[in-house]
Amino acid sequence: MRQRGLTLIELMVALTVGLGITLAVTSVLISSQNNKRVSTTTNDAEQTGNYAFYALDKVLRGAGSAIAESAYPSDVGVLGCTLNVTAGGVKILPRTTPFPDPFGNFLAGATNTLAVAPVLIAKGQSEAGSDVLVVMGGSGAAGGVSRQVTGGGSSTTLTLDNTVGFLAGDVGLVSQSGLTDCLLEELNSTPTTPTVSLGGTTYYTSSGVTTSLATFASSTSTYLTPLGNAPANNLQFMLFGVGNNRTLFSYDLLQNLNRVSGTGGDTAQAIADGVVQMNALYGLDTTGNGTQDSWAGPSDAGWDITTVMGSAAKMKEIISVHVALIVRNDYYDLGPGGTAAVPVPVSPTTLTWFNGLTNAGGTSLQQSLALSATDRQYRYRIFEFTVPLRNMIILAGA
Repeated sequence: MRQRGLTLIELMVALTVGLGITLAVTSVLISSQNNKRVSTTTNDAEQTGNYAFYALDKVLRGAGSAIAESAYPSDVGVLGCTLNVTAGGVKILPRTTPFPDPFGNFLAGATNTLAVAPVLIAKGQSEAGSDVLVVMGGSGAAGGVSRQVTGGGSSTTLTLDNTVGFLAGDVGLVSQSGLTDCLLEELNSTPTTPTVSLGGTTYYTSSGVTTSLATFASSTSTYLTPLGNAPANNLQFMLFGVGNNRTLFSYDLLQNLNRVSGTGGDTAQAIADGVVQMNALYGLDTTGNGTQDSWAGPSDAGWDITTVMGSAAKMKEIISVHVALIVRNDYYDLGPGGTAAVPVPVSPTTLTWFNGLTNAGGTSLQQSLALSATDRQYRYRIFEFTVPLRNMIILAGA
């Protein structure tokens, strides 16, 4: 029996139905792929934020280790002293050139005199205009207890009240209460007598801006505070900031790996990409009981980095740091129903953080970032966290 073929009308109907089904499936596929890209890149941003949080949290919790103890019960001149570091015959600190990007604006450039402190916040001094976090700490021998100099030393030796726990390669700060400078020194051998020999393979600082090692060595008011060991790379004198390429960077102020093993050079190291902004606040204990009672921003009167570097009393009040990280995914999203010609924004015009936080005077510490039309086609995550400075909390009020 002969089959009847499709009429023109039936063929047109079939084509219309088929086209409709094709368009519907294509629309579902496009929507599914878009959702997949959004989910994937958003998850990447979440992971970036979590990793950056982990990296900062780990360093901040150890801030002040080996140096905070030098201020309790009596101050031996470490907190707030000008850090003088010479490695391999090259003066590292104070610097005569800007720090490497993204820290070229840190401390305003050419001559960077940096004071020793557990934590400092430099408002808007990274390349991208974010804050710069300065974190200092170590892992000193015998609990980081400062050792008194008993005099009779020289430009390469110190005679101490005891040398228990010291090993070759250990690094310490030579300081004296009332003097501006402190000098970073390395032991070149494990001591067997009360005298330690300085001038190790990495660090030897013969003089500072206003004084010398020989002068320190002759005074019984001088102390050597152990910080850690150069070959073990357990000294944490770090900068953290955000570059113009939306990357969170760290920088080793002592250039330890560079000087010990020739690794890394005098450059900043990338930690996490996709970080748009980083800002921080001080958590303060103004009563000396180990409990936080107020916040302070790095632009508040009396809490700018220059003022804090000049005040050991202010450093002792800082017992926590509150950090905000703004992270962006890398997928340009046209938005629901948007087109390349007319995209629909997927983010608000302004991002805000530190909501509800105020300083001791009641002034809001909230900060914000205005997004351009292009920036609004990306999705953002804001990570806020408070990190207690355990060394400062333990020692507060001691």
